[in-house]
Amino acid sequence: MPAQTAISLDAMGGDHGPPVVVAGVRDYIRRHGGEGVRFLLHGDEAAIVAEMARHDLTAEVCDIRHTDKVVAMDEKPAQAMRRGKGSSLWNAIDAVKAGEAGASVSAGNTGALMAISKLILRMSAQGLERPAIVASWPTLRGVTAVLDVGANVESDAEQLVEFAIMGEAFMTAVHGISRPTIGVLNVGSEDMKGHEAVREASRILREGGLGLNYHGFVEGDDIAKGTVDVVVTDGFTGNIALKTAEGVARFISALLREALTSSLQAKAGAFIAMPALKAMGQKIDPSAINGGPLLGLNGIVVKSHGGADAKGFGNAIRVAVELARSDYLATVGANLSRLDRIMHADVPATAPREETVS
Repeated sequence: MPAQTAISLDAMGGDHGPPVVVAGVRDYIRRHGGEGVRFLLHGDEAAIVAEMARHDLTAEVCDIRHTDKVVAMDEKPAQAMRRGKGSSLWNAIDAVKAGEAGASVSAGNTGALMAISKLILRMSAQGLERPAIVASWPTLRGVTAVLDVGANVESDAEQLVEFAIMGEAFMTAVHGISRPTIGVLNVGSEDMKGHEAVREASRILREGGLGLNYHGFVEGDDIAKGTVDVVVTDGFTGNIALKTAEGVARFISALLREALTSSLQAKAGAFIAMPALKAMGQKIDPSAINGGPLLGLNGIVVKSHGGADAKGFGNAIRVAVELARSDYLATVGANLSRLDRIMHADVPATAPREETVS
């Protein structure tokens, strides 16, 4: 692990810009210590300095890289690639390519972030078309990685297998799980269920010699149960599932708040149960899901929700730090190369470890 890890931040991205980004830095330091981490903040210097003063952050922690240029939240990806050079988003990613930072975080325009990230960093393996976005999903057993949650609306069997490879490395790097179990999201657990892409992906994962810990098909309710450590699906399905889960979490929180403040008796009960209620609230907090890395790039880029608060952005920073300090990129690169040999060579590659099917 390097003595110091630099994280490059798009300070102007998202719905709120510097007030949330700088507060997110403070939140990360408060909750995780921040030892050995410094930040490169790209954006309007005056606005960033004002927020740093509010949160008692110094130049020793935050290095400001001024730019007046910003990629708008509604800007089309093609326009962002043509006109985005020199913007806070562009410069934040370029710092990763230049080796100044180990990872980048932005709450900006998702399409622009993906397009510019791919343009600057390129994909990590031949045949990869677009990055995949992964969500760390709170479950009854801890956390499950779900991908893709929005980058690839349609995915063929090989892409789904690529997601499995990247999801496995992510769970090990960020959540410390050795040999994570993998499931393919389907409309049923039986082998004959689902469309051709998910059935073929399942066959490759089970029989292809990749050495992954493949569980089999899982259904929608298995995500919250934590049946497997990694759930693989296309971006259309994954994004709908993610937004549904976030909406349900907010719905439950609102109902609890309403019920626990409806009377003096309810307030008294809430006071007694406060420690348990706080623990439950942290478990279902949508900000816990915030921080979705764009997997498959030659570098680490983490997407934060555009409307994230300081705690949510701080969590995205945590994900970036964990990935930057891991061997995630090397692990994914090796496994994707093996998949390419299996899929396109005459002689299948031999996995370095036995396949485990649970």
